Amino acid sequence: MLTELSINDFAIIEHVSMTFTEGLTVLTGETGAGKSIIIDAIQLLAGGRGSVEFVRHGAKKAEIEGLFTIEGSDHPVYEKAEAYGIDIQDGQVVLQRVITANGKSICRVNSKLVTLAILKEFGKTLIDIHSQHETQSLMNPENHIDLLDLYEPKKIARAKQEYTYLYEKLSTLKKRYTQLNDNEQEMAHRLDLLEFQRRELEQANLSPDEDIALEEERRSLANYQRIFQGLQDTYTALYGEQRGLDWLNQAQVALQDAKEFDPFIAEKAEELSNSYYILEDLTYSIRSHIDSLEYNPGRLNEIEARLDEINRLKKKYGSTVNEILEYSAQIEEEIEEITNKDSHLNNLSSQISELAQDAYLEAKQLHDIRKEAAESLGNEVHQELKSLYLEKATFSISFNEEPIGEGKSDILHKNGFDQVRFMISTNLGEPQKELNKIASGGEMSRIMLILKKIFAKHQGVTSVIFDEVDTGVSGRVAQAIAEKIVQISKDSQVLCITHLPQVAAMADIHKFIEKNQKNNRTSTKVSELTEEQQIEELSRMITGTKLTETAKDHAKELLELASSFKTHSAL
Repeated sequence: MLTELSINDFAIIEHVSMTFTEGLTVLTGETGAGKSIIIDAIQLLAGGRGSVEFVRHGAKKAEIEGLFTIEGSDHPVYEKAEAYGIDIQDGQVVLQRVITANGKSICRVNSKLVTLAILKEFGKTLIDIHSQHETQSLMNPENHIDLLDLYEPKKIARAKQEYTYLYEKLSTLKKRYTQLNDNEQEMAHRLDLLEFQRRELEQANLSPDEDIALEEERRSLANYQRIFQGLQDTYTALYGEQRGLDWLNQAQVALQDAKEFDPFIAEKAEELSNSYYILEDLTYSIRSHIDSLEYNPGRLNEIEARLDEINRLKKKYGSTVNEILEYSAQIEEEIEEITNKDSHLNNLSSQISELAQDAYLEAKQLHDIRKEAAESLGNEVHQELKSLYLEKATFSISFNEEPIGEGKSDILHKNGFDQVRFMISTNLGEPQKELNKIASGGEMSRIMLILKKIFAKHQGVTSVIFDEVDTGVSGRVAQAIAEKIVQISKDSQVLCITHLPQVAAMADIHKFIEKNQKNNRTSTKVSELTEEQQIEELSRMITGTKLTETAKDHAKELLELASSFKTHSAL
């Protein structure tokens, strides 16, 4: 769950530090006080798109940091951490996001710098943010298959991974077949280009690692004088009368004369003798190398010319000679392929046919898993619809007809061959239709809430955040939504921005957000309400700005009803 949240210089927030606990935390306050800004900050922490507009006016950067505590070693965040070499100690994950005034975005996970894409992957395993925008996305049928896949994430992901591997391979083969089969004129031009490149590379007559060897040889020739002088000075210091080896020899003889009288001297005499012979061998090696040195300015010119030619080829064919040679081999293969196009087309056609059949079988397995998941999900949604006063509603998940015949593999796409649609009828006797054609805003909010409750158990997300999910509902439906949010908080920590007193009354922790003016600047303040303050806030939410005793009595009654519901639902 999200344990600590720190926000600095973000929009109108100068500094806010918030502590969260398990259960349901509700955030309320006047419109424009900064409730949604806090959710925006959490979205950025989860990898959302940033903007310089988020940096508080006059500040150098906006900083958001969140501490998450993880229970259980099987949470998916551990798999992500292992994949990216991030250490998790004591079940704690810290996400950090910095946006500078010049638009630069800096992301960290447990103090390690990561890309925005990696931060987003971690965010998905820790935070699930639901807003009105997400409710609108439910209206788009193209998103329904992704929602269904979330219901059985492990089983479906495994089958989908196997299918995706084959599908991508199949797509590559089909693309190659199209390229080879279409446009004779373009193929002729391509063949001319490849043959020109082959001739150019053949004339270059490159050998593996030639550039590396030439660079080393050039470095030696260009520094000949320094190399020669260094070796010569070393040899002179070691060899000759009154030189290093001569003095070592004298020391060796001195120890040899006394070694029979002292074990220590005997030991050191042996060591010194070994050292002397090692240095003597070293001296001979240096002398031999000096004799082999030869300064050849003509060879240096040859190397420079050869490296110029190689560097010209590198600009066209690869960053190293080895890469150029690899490209040359690819040219040979492609020339052979184009020259013998018909046989290659037949071969590709056979491969495509065989791979398409394998991909279809994997897609069929994926389809069967989805069908089972759809039936189970549909049953759960039906049960939940009744609890949100949609007793007459019927819900199902429709699939396109399973393909038959020889062309069945032609309709494969990235998700298999499935086209999934969520279907609903909200009135008795009416046929089911797609969500976007029948559901009202309030109904969509309830359906999305139902899906969130179901998915919270399946996804293992530590924190679920609702940003005014209760828009468009009132009365008994508002009470039912409040109860549903409490049920979700049993499996996951829930943070909820709301304008409904029924939802606010269910809070385990109630935080109030307000705007302050200081030094001609506006800032946001967050405070945790006491029981008396919560009664006053609920009264304000019921009646508006004016607090009355009747409203306070109603607020107290709401709190009592909420307490009773939570007590009985826990039993």
